[in-house]
Amino acid sequence: MLPFDKYHGAGNDFILIDNRKSGFSPSKEQISALCHRRLGIGADGLMLLGTSAQYDFSMKYYNSDGGEGSMCGNGGRCITAFARQLGIITTSAAFEAIDGVHSSHIISEPDEPMRVSLGMKDVSRIQKGVNFYFLDTGSPHHVVFMKDLKDFDVVAEGKKVRYGYLYPGSGTNVDFAEIVEDGIFVRTYERGVEDETLSCGTGATAVALAYATQRNISGTVNLHTRGGELSVHFIKQGKAFTGVRLEGPVAHVYTGQIEIKDLS
Repeated sequence: MLPFDKYHGAGNDFILIDNRKSGFSPSKEQISALCHRRLGIGADGLMLLGTSAQYDFSMKYYNSDGGEGSMCGNGGRCITAFARQLGIITTSAAFEAIDGVHSSHIISEPDEPMRVSLGMKDVSRIQKGVNFYFLDTGSPHHVVFMKDLKDFDVVAEGKKVRYGYLYPGSGTNVDFAEIVEDGIFVRTYERGVEDETLSCGTGATAVALAYATQRNISGTVNLHTRGGELSVHFIKQGKAFTGVRLEGPVAHVYTGQIEIKDLS
């Protein structure tokens, strides 16, 4: 039986496994089965928390289709909470991920709903296309600003871009954003999940930085997603962004055990 915990960050949900001693090496088929929403635990992705020679822990992230993913912002915030649950950290962490080392902080008090702030990679290049922006915030994102997003077919239109001629090979994530009175409403089609997720951390970051490029601002952008509220803090220096941090809620859903089947 495999012990696991389920967390979500603003509705973006994950299976987390303490892999420091177990050496669990799941196949693509096993990950896909565990993440299946009807036949498995159900999640947007799966993460393995491992050891690190220099830092508090390492993070290995897999998308729900079973493939190893690029950086996941909400996942990084959730694995920070998981590390505290395991007694590895108290309030601050430094950990290794696929795109480098990240710092994270639990910024809520013990008796408050948990909030976690995650340091994201610096962004030095944002491409401006015809009615879109493209940038890499640890994962690649195509950002479109639009109106009437609430009733927009994100899945159908996201697929067109994700598999479109602009992004041959591994494709891209696609973010649709609407500027509203108190921030930006964001909906994301995630590659690897191949569906809309309730929120996406690297996507929210990409939208915030695209908006900051458009408006030439530095500071904080608040974002509304279907899963919760996120904020992105940054320093704009010319066309580049440093000190980028993603902040928002994290919740522990439950702890469980599941039988791992040989699906090879």
